[in-house]
Amino acid sequence: MDIKTNIQNFENYKKYLGLTKSIDTFLESKNFIKLDLPVLLPSLIPESYLEIFETEYKFFDKREKLYLTPSPELLIKRLITDGIGDCYYLGKSFRNSEPKSSRHTGEFTMLEMYKIGANYMEMADLVLEMMRNIVVSCQLSVDSNGNFEYKNKKINLTRWEKISVAEAFEKYADVTPDELFDHDNFLKKSKLKGYVISKTDNCELSTDNYSYEELWSQMYTNEVEPHLGKGSYPTLIYDYPVEFASLSKPNTDGKTAQRFEFYIAGLEIGNCYGELTDWKLQEKRLKLEQQERKKSGKIEHRPDLGFLDALKIGMPECTGIAIGVERLAMIFANVDSIDKLKLISIED
Repeated sequence: MDIKTNIQNFENYKKYLGLTKSIDTFLESKNFIKLDLPVLLPSLIPESYLEIFETEYKFFDKREKLYLTPSPELLIKRLITDGIGDCYYLGKSFRNSEPKSSRHTGEFTMLEMYKIGANYMEMADLVLEMMRNIVVSCQLSVDSNGNFEYKNKKINLTRWEKISVAEAFEKYADVTPDELFDHDNFLKKSKLKGYVISKTDNCELSTDNYSYEELWSQMYTNEVEPHLGKGSYPTLIYDYPVEFASLSKPNTDGKTAQRFEFYIAGLEIGNCYGELTDWKLQEKRLKLEQQERKKSGKIEHRPDLGFLDALKIGMPECTGIAIGVERLAMIFANVDSIDKLKLISIED
């Protein structure tokens, strides 16, 4: 890898700065407090779907493992429990073992914000208002209907295009809710659709099958996600299976959880939860996540038990969202790659 300067990106970089300033101004006007948080931590929430960066603190004979945080969530929820109120973090997060692409780098800027006493759909309304504010404050050129252009495509932020996960799988992948939420039925449907469901070559149903989560993610990526955020309005896809929302509140149906993601022009931009406040259920889910991490061979780290202690004290009802700021800036700066926003890049 090498370090490269990109002075040709200076104008795009200024647009990126304008966007972050607009976020600060908007959230401060809504009485959110901005948080300055550490990025090196001694323990993390176990999350089976992502890998982490591990390092070591050294002082004479003292050695202690530390980890670059993939999310500030475990810190923010402590502060929420302590009564800090509506708050947000706008800074660096880190995720390892993911391919560098036009849409992702291992080190990225995250906006993570929490609103007390609100649900996840109220957060969706707030995010849409924030994005409309960015259009105005960054002086984007808009037509009489409020459309602006991204890659010769009209984008309109007056409303969401909403679709549930169950509706999306039925519409785009021909998978019914009975097949989607039942592990055995989903495995059979995956086999019928031609997915490799077994880790052996004969593709028979066996004890060595790929997991529900693995196959679900494959089908979502291949058949559902390519259709999201392709119209003029941003797409909000909501109510994921509980297996894909370990930190979110379950719905009364027992199958889905209060989680949404949103897409603009095919880009996944943000991920929101109605936050889980039941510490016993959270402890159970985190143990399962830790087992999955170990099974998949990911770096083992000390689990953050202090996070559970905070939930035991009693976290108020709230909703939180994480937004990839560079991806959002791509839309508003009208560029097709994160690298085109950067003055300094790390290249292979």
